[in-house]
This record gives sequence, structure tokens and C-alpha cells, in this order.
Amino acid sequence: MSLRTAEDDSASEIHIPADIDWHMLDKSKFFFLGAALFSGVSAALYPIVVLKTRQQVSPAQISSFKMSYSIMRHEGPKGFYRGFGTSLMGTIPARALYMTALEVTKSNVGSVTVKLGFSDTTALAIANAAAGVSSAMAAQLVWTPIDVVSQRLMVQGCSYSNKSTIPSASSCSYQYRNGFDAFRKIVGADGMKGLYRGFGISILTYTPSNAVWWASYSVAHRLIWGGFGCYMCKKDENGSSNGSPNLKPDCKSMLAVQGLSAAMASGVSALITMPLDTIKTRLQVLDGEENGQRRPLTVMQTVKNLVREGGFGACYRGLGPRWASMAMSATTMVTTYEFLKRMSTKNQVS
Repeated sequence: MSLRTAEDDSASEIHIPADIDWHMLDKSKFFFLGAALFSGVSAALYPIVVLKTRQQVSPAQISSFKMSYSIMRHEGPKGFYRGFGTSLMGTIPARALYMTALEVTKSNVGSVTVKLGFSDTTALAIANAAAGVSSAMAAQLVWTPIDVVSQRLMVQGCSYSNKSTIPSASSCSYQYRNGFDAFRKIVGADGMKGLYRGFGISILTYTPSNAVWWASYSVAHRLIWGGFGCYMCKKDENGSSNGSPNLKPDCKSMLAVQGLSAAMASGVSALITMPLDTIKTRLQVLDGEENGQRRPLTVMQTVKNLVREGGFGACYRGLGPRWASMAMSATTMVTTYEFLKRMSTKNQVS
């Protein structure tokens, strides 16, 4: 998320605050404020995650509206927050790992790529992509077990046996009282490896997703600021003869550019990685049956089931909610993250 992305030729007179590197942060304040801020973001976006997860495990194509109506009718508002407590418990350590890996990698790789002679745009994209990869891999050590437990709680109370009906609370594959009960039963049935079901596909999903997102974000951020600079230069040429403008974007302009860049990056990332996310969710939530006993599904079995249910398009079930979730999450995350970094500097730099 480098704010230096505006410093190209077409926008050389746009002055925005310099980027804040890892060594400039007060780490205790950074992690404390980050835990509070991102917990709030998670609470606001959690219902969309529940909706996306239920669509992905459903054997039939069900619209977001019908799924939402079914949840509200059969379970009430609390149905949109199944597993939230468990998910929130994992937010703090996972975000701490994520932010640490992100900032350390971005700072180090950025320095190396510049020394190797890459252009600012290329160096920025490489640094952000590398940071996305390292942060995703670090966070999955915590997020995979949290995902397995929280996603099972999300779909608890749903019946998917009849493909002609909308899932309801009439029956369910799992009966868990809470997150701790789910943890105990999963470990009892499958051992510790049960908590890391889908870990490999999670890495394959979130590593490219983060790499694509951060690289796309940095490029979009630079392009938007560059376009804004060109527009303001032309506007100045048409309206006056004072030469190039000397602009300092206000807070609203910076938030708008960050939000638009995040939404664009989310669209690219969601389209590319959606099939992997659907496979990952099903691996973590659904079981197969062999000789009358429940067995975890393999990747190939999951793919075959999806293709049988709805062709390749079945891999994109829940794309709308996922795109919306990623866009809103990314927009709030980026703006919150930039705000967090500025609040956490050792010497308050505005």
C-alpha cells in the first residue's frame, strides 16, 4: 500500500503523505489498535461470509436473496453470525501474523528491487506481490483451523439433502454446541489433522489471491493518481496560465482513491481464485461416505461433485457475495490499515 504510487511523471506535482515503513511504527500500539479496528471490520462483514459459505456448499444454485431470506426466516439474525465468536478469536493472532509478514516483506523486498534497478512501478508491484504471498502463508497457520471450525458452525442447521429446496434448519450434518465443542469433536474424529483439512488448498487459494490483490492494488493506485494528476494539469492549462498545479489531496480524495483501487483489485482477485475458494470451502465443511463411514473428501472428489452438480459454473457459486465481501473488506481494510499506520507512528506523522 505504498503512497509513493502517486509519484510518477504524470502526477509529479501531487503531494501526498510519504509511506510509513515498518521501522517507523510503534509496534505495541500498531497491534493493539489493529486488533480493535479489524475486529470491528470482521463483525460488519461476517454475514456476507456466512452467505457465501452456504452458497458454496449447497448442491443447487441458490440466489443470494433467497439464501438470505431462508436464513432470516428459519434462524433469525443470529443465523448470520454462526461461528462468529470462534472467528473473532482467530482474528487477533492471524492479523498480527499477517500485518507483520506484510510490512517486513514489503519493506525488505522493496529495497532490494530498487537496488536491482527496477522501475518504481515494477518494484512496487513486486514488493506488494511478495508481501501478499508471505502474509497469506503466515496467516493460514492460524486461519485454517479457525476456518474449519467457524465454517462448520456457519452451515450447522442446514439441510442439503434435497436439491430442489432451499437449505433450512430442519436437519444438519453436524451438531455442535459452540466453537469449543466443535474443536473437541473434530479433533476426536480426525485428530489434529482434521483442523488443518484443506490447508494445502488454502495456501493455493490465498497465496495467489493475496499476490494478485496487492499487485493489482499497487498498480491501480498508481494509475488512478496518475490519471488524476493528468486531469488536474489539463484543467489548470484550460483555466489559467500559472503552470503546473501544486496539489495536496485532502483526506476524502485519498480515501476515495484507496477505496476504488481496493475494489478494482478485489474484482480481479475474486475472478481468478473463486474456483479454488469453492473447493477449499467444501473440503473443510463436507464429508464423503465410504463403506458406511464418513471420510474427508479429496480434491478430485470435490471437483467431480461440483462438475456433476452444475458444470464449471458451480465453481463460481457465491461469486457475488465473495466479490462484495472482498471489495468491502478490502476497502475498509486498506483505509483502516493506512489510518492505523499513521496512528501508530513513533512520531505522529500526518
